[in-house]
Amino acid sequence: MNDTITNGPYITINSKTLINLSSNDYLGIKPSKIKKKQNQSSSRLIAGNNKSFKILENKLSKHKSQENSLVFPTGYMANLGVITSLVKNNDLVLSDEKNHASLIEACKISDAKISIFKHNNMDDLKSKIKTSAKRKFIITEGIFSMDGDFSNLKRISEISDKSDAITILDDAHGDFILGNDGKGTANHFGVSKKIDVYTSSLSKGLGSFGGYISSKKNVVDLCINKSKSFIYTSALPTFLVDDAIKRFDSDREAKRKNLWKNVKSLNKQGVTIILTTHYLLEAEEMCDRIGILNKGNLVALDSTKNLLKRIQTKIVTFVVNGKVNIENQSLKSLNVIDNQPGQLIVSYEKSLLNIEELINYINKQNVKISDISTDDGNLEDVFVRLTKS
Repeated sequence: MNDTITNGPYITINSKTLINLSSNDYLGIKPSKIKKKQNQSSSRLIAGNNKSFKILENKLSKHKSQENSLVFPTGYMANLGVITSLVKNNDLVLSDEKNHASLIEACKISDAKISIFKHNNMDDLKSKIKTSAKRKFIITEGIFSMDGDFSNLKRISEISDKSDAITILDDAHGDFILGNDGKGTANHFGVSKKIDVYTSSLSKGLGSFGGYISSKKNVVDLCINKSKSFIYTSALPTFLVDDAIKRFDSDREAKRKNLWKNVKSLNKQGVTIILTTHYLLEAEEMCDRIGILNKGNLVALDSTKNLLKRIQTKIVTFVVNGKVNIENQSLKSLNVIDNQPGQLIVSYEKSLLNIEELINYINKQNVKISDISTDDGNLEDVFVRLTKS
């Protein structure tokens, strides 16, 4: 690990100052001057509670249009706390295969029957939810933290309704970024009322520290009395709670709009915008993701529909089971952005290279392509050629 110093949008590594495109502080809300108070050094149920928590929790409840909220020391602990409090031995938990580690860990220790459905694959979810379990939980993220793609919340909500399941949404990376006034991914897709339990972070879009859950009052009351990650740990320091309140009350919407303005500006300046999607889904179910690529790291997200019209890049991304050897003279028009075992990202001159030529070249190396994305506006045609090759 490198020692770093962060200062606003900048980061200093080995005495070199760079623009920081790897932070989760998506909005860049300026920190306010908070008077340092004595840390609680105690659980909130003993001597660690004060009025600041309730002020913040009331704001978060209105933010998510829920009855009540509960602040945890971290988002990881919020996920552990609510899932292990709600889920019982004979329940069925359906978890997306690319869920965050905290969700995976919470499921493991819940003692419920765990059924992992293929990433964003609604057919697989519909198949696996058809069991005799009395209580069923669907657990997913709003924006998946590792790949940056959206969860198919509309279809998940439909399946949940038909199966009388409980939907838990981890919206850490969509909260304060998407939806009206930053209300999150479910709001963005118009399914806010279909979510039973929200978990989220105060350290990403808000740029503070901590995590929280938001749900009905009886769910929050249960977590207060049953959640080990809430009961058996010291409370979040009050100065951090006060910091979150001030950031919440700041002009967040202006910052949110500025985020997308910056995305446009970077694109105009030649910073590559990549577009990827999971082609195994039906066309109407495709969960698109979009982001700024900086040395292979995805650093900003938005909906494909909102940005596709104004983005004209020449990028193709392959997910492969090995490393592709790019030495063929006929592929000299390729500009390799990232080539490592498991992933190949290239830019190319469309007039000099056909995508099909590159696909065939990779196939001849006995390298299996498991996922492909392109910005040529004709994804389905490319996928048909891929599957036939």
